[in-house]
Amino acid sequence: MEETQETEETGRTEGAGRTEETRRTEEARETVPPPPPPPRGGWDDGLIARRADGRSAPGALDALEALDALVPLPEATGASTGASGRPDGVDGLTGARDDSPGAAAGTLLDGSGAHTPIGGAYGGALRVRLDALGELVGLSRTRVEGAVLAEAGRVLDEASARQRLSSRHTVVAIAGATGSGKSTLFNALAGVPISETGLRRPTTSAPIACMWSDGAAGLLDRLAIPGRLRRRPLAGGDGDEELHGLVLVDLPDHDSAVVRHREQVDRVLALVDAVIWVVDPEKYADAALHERYLRPLAGHAEITFVVLNQVDRLPGDAADQVLDDLRRLLDEDGMALGEHGEPGATVLALSALTGQGVGELRELLGHFVQDRSAPARRLSADVDGAAHRLRSAYVAEGRAGLGERAREQFADRLAWAVGAVAAGEAAEREWRRNAGRACGTPWLRLWRWYESRRRPGCEPPRAPEVVEEEMTARQRVEQAVRTVVDEASAGLPTPWAHAVREAAVRGARGLPEALDELAVTAGPGGRPPRPAWWPAAVLAQAAMTLLQFFGALWLVGQIVGALEPGLLPPVLVMLAGIIGGPFVEWACGAAAKGPARRYGQDAERRLREAAAGCGRARVLDPISAELMRYREVREQYVTVSRTVG
Repeated sequence: MEETQETEETGRTEGAGRTEETRRTEEARETVPPPPPPPRGGWDDGLIARRADGRSAPGALDALEALDALVPLPEATGASTGASGRPDGVDGLTGARDDSPGAAAGTLLDGSGAHTPIGGAYGGALRVRLDALGELVGLSRTRVEGAVLAEAGRVLDEASARQRLSSRHTVVAIAGATGSGKSTLFNALAGVPISETGLRRPTTSAPIACMWSDGAAGLLDRLAIPGRLRRRPLAGGDGDEELHGLVLVDLPDHDSAVVRHREQVDRVLALVDAVIWVVDPEKYADAALHERYLRPLAGHAEITFVVLNQVDRLPGDAADQVLDDLRRLLDEDGMALGEHGEPGATVLALSALTGQGVGELRELLGHFVQDRSAPARRLSADVDGAAHRLRSAYVAEGRAGLGERAREQFADRLAWAVGAVAAGEAAEREWRRNAGRACGTPWLRLWRWYESRRRPGCEPPRAPEVVEEEMTARQRVEQAVRTVVDEASAGLPTPWAHAVREAAVRGARGLPEALDELAVTAGPGGRPPRPAWWPAAVLAQAAMTLLQFFGALWLVGQIVGALEPGLLPPVLVMLAGIIGGPFVEWACGAAAKGPARRYGQDAERRLREAAAGCGRARVLDPISAELMRYREVREQYVTVSRTVG
């Protein structure tokens, strides 16, 4: 009984639950210069006393010898150090080593002297979601603004930090408004007055931690809770067995008039594994609580306890009515309630002052802590929140991409801009013109030559034709690029739509000039090839011409009397030549239509394919690459947003 009274008195002044041996240990540590701080957090300012000038207190050598006698250094024992810079398994408050069967994995050594990290690896669907979130952030850094990815990066950092710490402990914060009685509940759960209570507001000015087992120093370092604010529920003991592994943190008031207090609440709430919200009958519907905390954290319902305190002040069945109204408000906040075996927030009524309902809360906390799934649940809820915030950056309104129709239309527009159709028609006319020159009658070619030699001005003046203003080739190319970009980016989230446009604009630079070069190099050049039947047609036309000359000479010979008279034979020969020449020309023209059309189509096809290939390499391929990247990140986002089963 005397030892208990002495312990309670010590808890009021220097912190409850510290033994005399612990105090001697800390007095010895006060004279030891601290090692360099670890990457996250550092040594607790309550474990090391330093003078105002930064030098250690006198007597450091004697204190160091005393400390070595109490706590062997890692170099002497070969033990590994944890994330907090202390030997694994050594508590940050008492300096005692946890050699229990359930000790942290960080205290285990194999034959080679290596140690296993304290926290276990995440498994199952959570591991897959974290990997997908990391891939998502990595693939999106150059496409999505850093402010959008900040929350996802924070979740990944916190997941990595929590994994390196003890998986045997569950950190539960008690939060509430001014006068809600959270410190009273904190003391009731600890079984000893640790946190100060009173009428002065705010009463709690800094987070205070209570540990039911050793090995949680790294977790408290992460929360930046100094050693002087770390307590044990009972002096020299580990507390209740059902709460073994619990780390309870009493927070300042979330509605405190001191800004620093509210900042501490927000900081710690982002790091703990679970939270107990303490409300009273007067402030349970406070808008600040619901709008700032409960509604944004509705997705964390499985790691949330909502406690209606001070029910001893409510008469009759008023407590049940207030509790029902509290459940209604939580439902409006979007927070699922864990009723009838369904996952969700735990809501109950109690009185921390009289002890009514505290035992039920202790039992619920015991099952919750022994389940050891709170860190994974918290992290899964954080991933859900990050996925919800990233939805607008990865979810398209429709089916994004470029179909075959859009690609063909883009190729048609480029072909029209480069003049592929006109080039094919010109090639066809050139082929038929060459056929007419080779197979036409001499008289028709003579007439065409005469027509070409006639002096200009002899023809009657023609009325000027009104030509509508048409787009230039450059304008057609720009229009084609704009059209395909609009089709490719339709429905895409804003970051990826911008990325598609930027890729298309970069590729379209110099595209009109490249198409102009293609019109020269890929267009039909030189004289069209002649088919195999052209020599026979030329010989047939020459024969018809010779028949005309032969019939004419025969007729002249009869006229001059050199030949026997006979009008019919020479006339028939001349008619055969006169009629046969145009017939041969017509037959050759008819036969030349098919090859000329194919020649023109082939010229148009070559120019079209060249223009399409240039447009594909410069515009479509970069757009397709961006769309492919979007599909990859969309698949990763689907994996991230998938509910953990």
